Amino acid sequence: MAAPSKRSSRPTSVRKAWRSLSWLGALIVALIAINTAGVLWAGGSWTPKLALDLEGGTQIILEPELAEGQTVSGEQLDQAVSILRQRVDASGVSEAEITTQGDRNIVVAIPGELDDETRQRIESSAKLELRPVILADVASTESVEPTDEADEEATDDAEATETPEPTDASDPAWVTDELQAEYDSFDCASIDEAEANRHPADEPLVTCDTTNTFKYLLGPVEVSGENIVDATNGMVQSSTGVSTGTWAVNLRFDEQGTEDFAEVSTRLFGLESPRNQFAFVLDGRIISAPSMNGIITDGRPQITGSFTQESSKALADQLKFGALPISFTVQSSDTISATLGSSQLQSGLIAGLIGLILVVIYTLFQYRALASVTIASLVVAGVITYLSITILSWYQGYRLSLAGVAALIVAIGFTADSFIVYFERVRDELRDGRALVGAVEAGWKRALRTVIASKAVNLLAAIVLFIFAVGSVRGFAFTLGLTTIIDVIVVILFTHPMLQLLAQTRFFSSGHSWSGLDPTALGAVYRGRAEFRKPAANVTKTKVASSTREAQRRQTIAERKAAELAAVGDTPSNEGKDS
Repeated sequence: MAAPSKRSSRPTSVRKAWRSLSWLGALIVALIAINTAGVLWAGGSWTPKLALDLEGGTQIILEPELAEGQTVSGEQLDQAVSILRQRVDASGVSEAEITTQGDRNIVVAIPGELDDETRQRIESSAKLELRPVILADVASTESVEPTDEADEEATDDAEATETPEPTDASDPAWVTDELQAEYDSFDCASIDEAEANRHPADEPLVTCDTTNTFKYLLGPVEVSGENIVDATNGMVQSSTGVSTGTWAVNLRFDEQGTEDFAEVSTRLFGLESPRNQFAFVLDGRIISAPSMNGIITDGRPQITGSFTQESSKALADQLKFGALPISFTVQSSDTISATLGSSQLQSGLIAGLIGLILVVIYTLFQYRALASVTIASLVVAGVITYLSITILSWYQGYRLSLAGVAALIVAIGFTADSFIVYFERVRDELRDGRALVGAVEAGWKRALRTVIASKAVNLLAAIVLFIFAVGSVRGFAFTLGLTTIIDVIVVILFTHPMLQLLAQTRFFSSGHSWSGLDPTALGAVYRGRAEFRKPAANVTKTKVASSTREAQRRQTIAERKAAELAAVGDTPSNEGKDS
C-alpha cells in the first residue's frame, strides 16, 4: 500500500490557506505585470498622477458669445457647467474643477498637461439645434456668384408675386428668391462657424454637413439640444427582441422635447424627401440628417444608418454633451501652479505614517505576536492599493488629490478594524474552550459576516457620495470605495489564511504567553455547567477581576441559580441546565 503524499496529509485548512495565498500572489503579480506593460508600451508610470491641488495644471476661461442686447442667465451658466463637466469626465480626466466666474464666465481647471482631444472638448462652443430640412443637394466645391440678371429676375418676380407666409418650419414658403440664390451659390468652404453658431433660431439656415459632401437649406429651430436628456449607442433590436447586427443611436428627450418632437415627427412623416429629414446642427454644421420613418410620441427616437460601433458612439457623445445653452469662446488659457503644493502632500503622508505607527503600537500591545499578521496585512493592502491607483492613473485618468490621501489614511483604520473583529472572535472561541485550530475556523465564520456587513455599509456610503458629489469629494469617495474592496480581498485571501497556518505552529497552538492567543491570559475559559477555568497564577488582579466578570456574564440563568445555591451550601442539581 502506497504511503500518502505529503500534500494529501496536510489538514484541509492548510490546503485552503495555501490556495488562497496563491490567488493573492497571482493577483499581485497580475497588477505588477499590467503596470509594467503600461510603463513599457503605453506611456504609464510607476507613480500615481497627482490632482490639481498637488500638481497644478491648465486653466481655461470661457466667455459667452452673445449678440447685441443678449444676456446670459445664471441657469444657463449652471447648465453649461454641468455639460462641460460631463464632457471632461467623458474624456477620462478626474479631479477637474469647473466653476463660474462672476455672472458671465466659466473657469475650467484641468490637472496636468492638457491633451488636444480634451482641449477640443472644452473649447468647442457646441451649440446643438434641431432643424427640419427644406432643400438638400450635393455640395459644390466652387462658389457660384449670382448674376445681375438673376438678381433682376428675382427682384421682378418678387415685385410680381407676393410671397406667402410660411405655415411651419419646413414650409417651402421660407425659400425666397434671395435665399434660393444664396443656396444655389453656397460654397461649404466659406462657412463661418462662429457666425453660423449665432444665426437666429427663428430664421432659415444654409449650411453643410461636417464632410462638406451635402449642402442643406434648413428651416427655423424646432427642438433645442438642451431638451436631449440622454443619447446612447446600441444594437438595433427586431420586434421579437433579436439583434439585427446594425448599430443605432438612441435619444431620450425631456418633457418639452418630447412634446416638440412629437409634433415635428407627425408633420414630417409622409413628406417627400428631403423634406422628411430632420437635421442635428452642431456649431453650425450638420452632424446627422436622418429621415423620419414614423411618428414618435414617446420622446425616444432612434437614428439608424450605416453606423459602426465607433461612429454611433461618436454621434451619441456629440448629441449628449454638445447641447450647451449658449456658445462660448476662449478668453484665456494659462498654466497654473498647485493650489496646495507638495508640502501639503508631505503633511498628509506624515499624518498617514503617524496613524500607521499608532495602529502598529496598539496591535503589538493588544495582540503581541499576532500583531505581525496585522502589520503584514496592512503592507499587502498598501501594495495592492498603490498598484491599483497607479494603473487607474494610467488607464482611467485617476488622479490622487489631498482628499484621496485623506481617504487612504482613513482606510488604515477601516482595515485594522477588520483584523480586530476577526481576532476578537477567535479569542471568544478560545474563551469558550475550543482549541486554536477550531477557534480560528469558528471565529472566521462569525467574523466574516460582521466584516462583510461593515464593508458593505462603507462601500454603499462611498458610492452614494461619488454619485452626488463633485470635484475632489468624488476623489475621496472613489478612493474610499477602492480601499474598502481591497480590504475585503486582503482579509479573505491573506489574514484568514495566515491565521490558519499560524494555528498549526507550536508557538501559537500551545498558547504561548506572547502569542496573543493564550487562553489562560484571556480571562476565564468556560467549561460548561457553571464551571470556568481559573486564570493563570501570574496574571494581575485586574485581569482576575475582569475574568470573573466575564465568567459571570457567560452564565445561563440555570447556571447562575446553581452557583448561588452552591454558595449557600446546598447541593446543586444538574437538571434543567443548558448544555
